[in-house]
Amino acid sequence: MIRMYFNTQVRFGFGVIEQLPKELKILGLARPLLITDPGLVAAGLAARVLALLPPNSPVFSDLPANPATAHVEAAAACYRDNGCDGIVALGGGSALDLAKGVALMATHPGELRDYDTMKVIRKQGLPIGPQVAPMIAIPTTAGTGSEVANSALIIVGPGEKILLSHNHLLPKLAIADPELTLSLPRALTAGTGMDALSHAIESLCCVNENPPVKAVAIDAAIRIHAYIRTAVAEPGNREARSELLMGAVEAGMTMANGLGAVHALSHALGGLPAPQLHHGTVNAVLLPAVMEFNRPHCKAHFARLHAALGLATGVDVVDAIRALNRDLGIPTGLAAMGVGEALIPAVAEAALRDINALTNPVRPTAEQFAALLQESL
Repeated sequence: MIRMYFNTQVRFGFGVIEQLPKELKILGLARPLLITDPGLVAAGLAARVLALLPPNSPVFSDLPANPATAHVEAAAACYRDNGCDGIVALGGGSALDLAKGVALMATHPGELRDYDTMKVIRKQGLPIGPQVAPMIAIPTTAGTGSEVANSALIIVGPGEKILLSHNHLLPKLAIADPELTLSLPRALTAGTGMDALSHAIESLCCVNENPPVKAVAIDAAIRIHAYIRTAVAEPGNREARSELLMGAVEAGMTMANGLGAVHALSHALGGLPAPQLHHGTVNAVLLPAVMEFNRPHCKAHFARLHAALGLATGVDVVDAIRALNRDLGIPTGLAAMGVGEALIPAVAEAALRDINALTNPVRPTAEQFAALLQESL
């Protein structure tokens, strides 16, 4: 059976943020909670969006790089205390993931960990119902794809991240305005863009067969590969920013079909109390080693990707990803990001329990995960 999840409406283009008041009325939202992060407050983007919301709309911006249960609980209390009827989420993956956690916990009983996807699969968790608070997602990065994805990652304890996943968590609307990405710093442009490319490549190669998803993944990879260097080198290049954001949105659409070992490992690494790691940059570092590991099981997909990216005869597709990382200034390895060898066994075991390990082209063992980490140091 093939499952398709292209269910989120998207408004895309320069200036579409101005359609927010109209879209709120269409959805019947009179008192939304704006969820954003301190950086966007300081940059003035939060104020710009707040001005488009109904008067006196509440704001929650106490958001770290990796949201945890305490932040979800605080934001959910803000939602309830202010009598909110929906959420507008502005930011990167952290803000959008936190908003999904709030949309769930403001309307459901129990604790956040009760809704962990792996618990639900084992019939030990609670079901996510249709009463999830409606959400409008406004991405300010071209990378995470959370604005069109039915999932969210939240830290629930030291070294423990859970995945929330259900179609009820899909935002009702994504407003993807490339103008909001123009001020994104170069390093974040590179890291989030490579996050999107990892979504596209892992969705293309995952075990779940879904021809429409894999076609979208190819188109996403084409756009990202063609424009990410320009977006990093020329932050104000509107064409590059637009194409990169479109590629990221497309890659986000493919994630529900399944990812792979890159994300299993990066989720495990992201759950560490220290060092604090940028998810997309970690994905970029891991991607070449995982692609090499998967190569025997992905020959047809790699050939298709090679042709789609317009690589010259004799240029290996994995080497092309390594070259892209170098050109973008991605760190040379996990060690350069503060990950030491002592962390490898625990991270490998955590990756083994991640749902994305189930959809990798071949199921890695704990020893193989450890070897991939070692190779990526």
